[in-house]
Amino acid sequence: MMRSVEVDLSKERMKFSAGHFTVFSASERENLHGHNFTVGAVFTTAVPEEGLACDYAVLKKHVQAICDRLDEKVLIANKCPHIEIVHEGGQVRIRFAGEEMILPARDVEELPISNVTIEELSMLFLGELMESLPRELRPLIQSVSVRISSGAGQGATSKWGCANAAR
Repeated sequence: MMRSVEVDLSKERMKFSAGHFTVFSASERENLHGHNFTVGAVFTTAVPEEGLACDYAVLKKHVQAICDRLDEKVLIANKCPHIEIVHEGGQVRIRFAGEEMILPARDVEELPISNVTIEELSMLFLGELMESLPRELRPLIQSVSVRISSGAGQGATSKWGCANAAR
């Protein structure tokens, strides 16, 4: 009988600070602002007879790499139908409802999501994490959940591999 365990990775370092705005409609959005997002990942994994599922440093490295890419960026949803993104000479012009923001390209991270919300960020993070996992770990992983929090008491969790999760 195979044993399994949940490995919870919620290190202090697993976070990113980023600016964003949420779009509510074709004419309404939040003001540009920022959060100190925290990330937690829970892996349900098989535990072999040796008592060690895997080197957790490998899992933490993959979570941290995504955090590092998003850190100190303005996050823009490039699949939002109400936003136009134009790249010009090292700058990014973001157009929304007659407004325009011009930012240095190096400060912008375009994300393949429809809105910059904790719901979308948790799903994006989960997808990228699953893609980055080494092939040798995948057979051991039974489920993964990723929680993104934008502040105390406000977060969203996306799940893969659970009976009630969308795959």
